[in-house]
Amino acid sequence: MFEGGRPPSGVTAKRAKFIPKEVKTVKEEKRILAVDFGERRIGLALSDPLGLTAQGMETWEPKDEEELILKIEKMVAEEGIKRIVVGLPLNMDGSRGPEALKVLKFVERLMEKVKKPVVTWDERLSTISAHRALNDMGRRTKGRKGEVDRLAATLILQAYLDSKETKR
Repeated sequence: MFEGGRPPSGVTAKRAKFIPKEVKTVKEEKRILAVDFGERRIGLALSDPLGLTAQGMETWEPKDEEELILKIEKMVAEEGIKRIVVGLPLNMDGSRGPEALKVLKFVERLMEKVKKPVVTWDERLSTISAHRALNDMGRRTKGRKGEVDRLAATLILQAYLDSKETKR
């Protein structure tokens, strides 16, 4: 309703718009976390509440996988994350090498603990793309490995969000 129950002066009842007190969103909130799993550093990105855009979050350097999983569990609870996307480092021919197998083992353990859907996403060339993007912005990547990992996670998540899989 209008403030005071009447439309402002100069506004006819036909042109005035009713603004409901409670606006419901068309899409359910579905924040998604992306993890760029590396040997030393973990890059993270988080989607907006509608699952449309990716924003780089942090870079973690956990001492072990257990600490990493605990930190992810905490973030899932605090941020209301509905799904986790983990970058899968496939070989250029699409096969799974030793690094991809490490990531798949991590994903299995993460799924046991987090109790949220965890999917893998092809991350081929994401780190190279992150280096190029930072160079294009005039930023040196030497000594900024954490920033590269965070941007790689952002690129992985945005590719996932843009895919048909998330449009269901």
